[in-house]
Parts: sequence; C-alpha cells; structure tokens
Amino acid sequence: MQRVKEIMSDNVEYCTPLDNVYEVAVKMKDLNVGAIPIVDEEKLVGMITDRDLVVRSIAEKKPGSNQVTNVMSDQLITINPDTSVNDAAKLMAEHQIRRLPVTEEGRLVGMISLGDLSLNSKSDEQAGSTLTEISEDYYG
Repeated sequence: MQRVKEIMSDNVEYCTPLDNVYEVAVKMKDLNVGAIPIVDEEKLVGMITDRDLVVRSIAEKKPGSNQVTNVMSDQLITINPDTSVNDAAKLMAEHQIRRLPVTEEGRLVGMISLGDLSLNSKSDEQAGSTLTEISEDYYG
C-alpha cells in the first residue's frame, strides 16, 4: 500500500505569524500555489488559502498589513507521512479540502494535494473520486 510520504511535496514554503497578509499573497503568487502554511518555531499553527484571503481579508476590508493570525485557519486537519494514500484521499473528501498538511509531532514535513494524487498513477482514480466528492458537497 502506498504511503503519503511517497507522493507528498516535502519542500513546502511557509510563512510565520509575524508575516502579514500581503506577504502571504505575494508568496502565493510567486510560487503559484493556493495555500501557505503558517509555522511558528517549527510547529504548524495555521494555514491561509487563497479563499481565506478573499473572504477573511479583502471582503472584510482588512489592510494588507493585517497579521496572518487574523486571517488564517487554525483548526487544521493534518495527516502523518506513514498514512496510506487512500486514507488521505478519504480524509480530504470527508473534510472537503484540496490540500492536506503532513505533520510529525506537530512539525510540518510536507503537503499532499489533489494534484499530487492525480499525478500518481496508483491514486489517479482515487483523486478523481475525491474531487467529485469535494465538488458535490461544495456545490451541493
């Protein structure tokens, strides 16, 4: 059975609680990603998605200098690198998330996304099924 650590991205860029929303947005643009983890002293403490930037920052007319802690999600669903890819896909579908931080003892060690699942031939079918479940629940 294939494990998350075999297909996750392990060179994950992140921001810290000292960064502001503008810095997160620039990093997302430069890296062409839709989510940035927030790490404090090597521990994952939150995540900001492109949707968070729109809904919790721009739509609420908060300035770009606003701290990331005011915009980030801090109730995170995470997974261990030794978890099976199928279990990761099920967790993503169940919680309607497209990116799943991979942690060991609270430390961010990687990220798995629907893209990672779809690029992997062994899990391509699972990725399609997961995306369908996320989309159906989201658009209802």
